[in-house]
Amino acid sequence: MFVLGIDPGLSRCGYGLVAGAGDRSTRPGGVTAVTAGVLETDPRAALPERLCLLRDELRRLMAEHRPDVVAVERVFFQVNARTAMSVGQASGLALAEAAAAGAEVAQYTSNEVKQALAAWGAADKAQVRRMVATVLGLAAVPGPPDVADALALAVCHLFAAPVRRAVAEARR
Repeated sequence: MFVLGIDPGLSRCGYGLVAGAGDRSTRPGGVTAVTAGVLETDPRAALPERLCLLRDELRRLMAEHRPDVVAVERVFFQVNARTAMSVGQASGLALAEAAAAGAEVAQYTSNEVKQALAAWGAADKAQVRRMVATVLGLAAVPGPPDVADALALAVCHLFAAPVRRAVAEARR
């Protein structure tokens, strides 16, 4: 299973694609990072232009990598209303482009990601990033933070997928 994690943001949108156990590109018994990076837009550009650029880049990512699942951070709480709006706009684009590409879509709050990777919902970002490196067998913590957060979302989905399937099956 290929999972694309998206850490939404209008200025900086992190992405990370991982292959789960069973895929030919995966380390034996583990999870492998396939690609990761940051999509950036110019804060001086007009909002519609920035949204269009981000949409085009997300669409390109989906077409190039054809993920089975796209895991997007759910905006749960933001202190700054302006930041919340831009993150929400970027998140909406990621959700729409994932659906348009035919990928399954999942959303996770930062606490759910922390729980999945560090076994503690109040873990700090450094702990989660170290666990991302450990789980993916990386020599160093991935950076910048947007990349590490996107990879964490993808890994979170791989860890949560069996439970999500079981719950869905039980509801049927």
